[in-house]
Amino acid sequence: MTPLYVLFAGALLAWWWHASVEARDRANRAALGACEQGRVQLLDGTVSFKSVRVGRDSHGALALKRTYLFDYSEDGESRRHGFVLLSGREVELVGLGPTLVQGGLA
Repeated sequence: MTPLYVLFAGALLAWWWHASVEARDRANRAALGACEQGRVQLLDGTVSFKSVRVGRDSHGALALKRTYLFDYSEDGESRRHGFVLLSGREVELVGLGPTLVQGGLA
């Protein structure tokens, strides 16, 4: 029976890894799009993972809520912080500094 548990744990770990890579790719695309829309430069070319929690998506179903952070620059010298919130597989919010660029406000 133990090999079955090991197999299940391995499958669960593989699923988690795949879902995390996919979520980070979505967050990267959302951050890049927000920076292009806001006419700012995405620094470091990627987002960094901040947190994950369980919550409700826009349809009321349970979903993983992931938060990613990124840095951007308006002038090439300063560094400001932005964020991407994913709810399940959907981008919920993207923000540049005090300005929300996707998710209801602009």
